[in-house]
Amino acid sequence: MLRFLKDVSDALLHLAYPHHCAGCGNDSLAASQWLCLRCQALLPHTGFERHRVNPVDRLFWGRLPLLEATAQFYFTKESMIQSLMHRIKYDGAQDLARYLGGIMGARLAAAGRFAPVDALVPLPLHPSRERARGFNQATALCQGIETAWGRPVWSDAVQRASATDTQTRKSRIERWQNMEGRFLVSDPDRLRGKHLLLIDDVVTTGATLEACGRALLAVPGVSLSIATLCIAAG
Repeated sequence: MLRFLKDVSDALLHLAYPHHCAGCGNDSLAASQWLCLRCQALLPHTGFERHRVNPVDRLFWGRLPLLEATAQFYFTKESMIQSLMHRIKYDGAQDLARYLGGIMGARLAAAGRFAPVDALVPLPLHPSRERARGFNQATALCQGIETAWGRPVWSDAVQRASATDTQTRKSRIERWQNMEGRFLVSDPDRLRGKHLLLIDDVVTTGATLEACGRALLAVPGVSLSIATLCIAAG
């Protein structure tokens, strides 16, 4: 009887406040899910977490001495992933970021090679930009990863010392110059000897992650890995 009443209550709640798939708009999904089964199946997983040498790893060859590197999805224009990223960054969908972070966390845990990671470090936004947006999408991703994988989030491990111009129309060299010296480690003693996993939403040229990674690796004994939600395809 109680189960029947709960089913009726859930049905009435769904009628009053329909929950739609963030991918296709279908309303036939549980309230705890952001994507229907079809859209989950269509997510463009890279599989990089299973392979030590992959495009993210190669991107940083000669730039950062990484232990591991991965990206969960391919990012292409006019795709479902672009739509999901737009909802996170511009519509404030923090729960969607946590949901996708949960997918990342489950894959990282299953891969095994990320097991030595001690803590998750979200790539920081400058405080003024974070206030304007309302949250840091990398931190929300880390929260989802933490729930699925159990690694702690150290959101204050590194800070942006100053705001930067947009990277969108800059060349690779200009992006690196724009980010040089922009990150500061707030408590180096806390990080000594730790294996940190630096998290961001999308990797393109890697200039911002490189600059942040250099600041972290300047702390004695720190080892570094990188994981992003997406990698720009093509």
